[in-house]
Amino acid sequence: MIDPYDIIYHPYVTEKTMDFMEKNNALEFVVKRNANKKQIKSAVEKMFDVKVQSVNTRITKNGKHAIVKFTPEFKAEDIGMRIGIF
Repeated sequence: MIDPYDIIYHPYVTEKTMDFMEKNNALEFVVKRNANKKQIKSAVEKMFDVKVQSVNTRITKNGKHAIVKFTPEFKAEDIGMRIGIF
């Protein structure tokens, strides 16, 4: 079993991601470059004890980013507060 902390490195916080969090109930993370969407989804669910609705990934010059959208019963703001984004 893969340790979720090997897959998820840290949250990625910008004005755009904060706006995305409020409007789409999603957070953005910098993740391991060779991690797939299933691994990212299960790592986030394990780390934060939540349900993930979807995962979108993109590769930038800074590494791989995953936009993780949560199911409606979990609020991205609450998860952000728990991990210290605010």
